[in-house]
Amino acid sequence: MARFENILDTIGDTPLVKLQKLAPAGVNVYVKVEAFNPMGSVKDRMAKALIEKAESTGALKPGQTVVEATSGNTGIALAMVCAQKGYPLVVTMAENFSIERRKLLRFLGAKVVLTPAAEKGTGMLAKAEELARAHGYYLCRQFENEANTDIHTQTTAQEIIADFADDQLHYWVSGFGTGGTLKGVARGLKAADLGTKIVVAEPDNSPILSSGIEQPRDDDGMPNASHPHFRPHLMQGWSPDFISHLTEEAMKEGLIDEIEPVDGNTALQLSRDLARKEGIFVGISSGATLCAALAVAKRSPQGTNIVCMLPDTGERYLSTLLFDGISEDMGLEELEISQSTPGFQFSIPGDPVVNNAPATSVAEKIDEEKPVKESIAKDNVALDKTAESLVESLIKTNPIAMFALEWCEFCWSVRKLFKALNVPFESVDLDSVAYQENNRGGEIRQVLSHRLGVPTIPQIFIGGRHIGGGMDLFDIYEDGSLLAALTELGIDYDQSMKINPSDLLPQWLHPRKSA
Repeated sequence: MARFENILDTIGDTPLVKLQKLAPAGVNVYVKVEAFNPMGSVKDRMAKALIEKAESTGALKPGQTVVEATSGNTGIALAMVCAQKGYPLVVTMAENFSIERRKLLRFLGAKVVLTPAAEKGTGMLAKAEELARAHGYYLCRQFENEANTDIHTQTTAQEIIADFADDQLHYWVSGFGTGGTLKGVARGLKAADLGTKIVVAEPDNSPILSSGIEQPRDDDGMPNASHPHFRPHLMQGWSPDFISHLTEEAMKEGLIDEIEPVDGNTALQLSRDLARKEGIFVGISSGATLCAALAVAKRSPQGTNIVCMLPDTGERYLSTLLFDGISEDMGLEELEISQSTPGFQFSIPGDPVVNNAPATSVAEKIDEEKPVKESIAKDNVALDKTAESLVESLIKTNPIAMFALEWCEFCWSVRKLFKALNVPFESVDLDSVAYQENNRGGEIRQVLSHRLGVPTIPQIFIGGRHIGGGMDLFDIYEDGSLLAALTELGIDYDQSMKINPSDLLPQWLHPRKSA
């Protein structure tokens, strides 16, 4: 082991690991595990480069406060660098990113300023710029700073090239966020003239690169609105709601050979598979990138070599959907193991509690003719007749029908309640790939808004009756009328479950955890 002057000298030289179980037979898929960086992500490289460039040019003065918009990993990396070098740090972050990221940042001494989830990445960026102007902070500008690109050309790309000094590298696969890794590594690999094809992964329901539509920008060239094809997706830190300058430049320079769409559910599963089948503990964006790499592998001949970037560690995702279903308590199998020998048994939970709420009549709680608020759509709006028929059919043919968004956290909370009760339901995900063609999802949403008088999603129907949104559903669960409705409809449910609906909501929505 080497000796290092400080923690920043340990950044880089991350390993390439060959997958043994997840790759197709005969195709070599290597993963570059960036979690080996000291703060657990690829952003360590960039954070050090941004600060040291600012120091060398005099843009960052001794003791000056640094500010940056971040989904977490960049901020955590900057917090490490600023702690080591002695700079105060302020990060702006949308409120819906994982709780662990906030705590890690504050543990490292950074100040975390939350922005509304509805304002997405552009809101975080605008707040950072506002703070920099008002207080004289140094703004890192990771989405356009060429130091972000250069460090990956100088280090990440060179490490990969050295690892394949005696072999051919056919594909390099990466997601994109700031575009620094993408542009920097792609530029380095192309300059080496290895014949390597660059594959970029993006969410299948948010095809901002493959759409071919340019990013809206203001007179200064800064993103001033979400990209028209952006949709909320699962991968935190991956594919923001705008195309960064660095990503745009990579496209214009012809560095990208292929764009591979990635399904969010598959990304989740592959993140788990990496842990359980390969022993590699990484986050959702890593599973998403691997999804694209395996798609390439499946259509490649034997002997193909593929390198896939794994951006960060799984510890950033403990409060996200990645760990959905991972319990803190012993499950039945674990209890059976515990009870298989007589000694040292942890206290066994009591008999399951049945929700014995009074069987209130459905009619008392769920009014078939529920008053409708004033419609946001005018009576003369021309609604799509096919969409109207489809909405009517879905409501009538499904005992439980939910009109939802694929990765909306409220929608996911509702799904978790239904799954916990073990009841069948139909989730019509209006922003999913299946409903994006010809704006089918948008037409259905317009029908719902006109019919119900509210624009929000999710909207839930049980037995053909409109229940309302997620919180409305939770209310009727807590007062017993949801279970009464299921009984009246002859829908079996798990009577052993006693659920606190607030536990199903994302942690950032809990009042005590929102600051």
